[in-house]
Amino acid sequence: MAVQQSRKSKSKRGKRNAHRRLKNPPTAKCMRCQQIVQPHRVCSNCGYYGKRKVVEVEEG
Repeated sequence: MAVQQSRKSKSKRGKRNAHRRLKNPPTAKCMRCQQIVQPHRVCSNCGYYGKRKVVEVEEG
């Protein structure tokens, strides 16, 4: 059975977990309006997904 030999400090724990930090989400440009959007999502600016109109967007 594994038994902890000594308690790890907060700095040692942080260094060990440093690669688990939050990363920026991937981005792409909308093909119609060139707005930055997440891939595989409907553009909130124009309402298109690829070449199809999916959502009516209110101008305002």
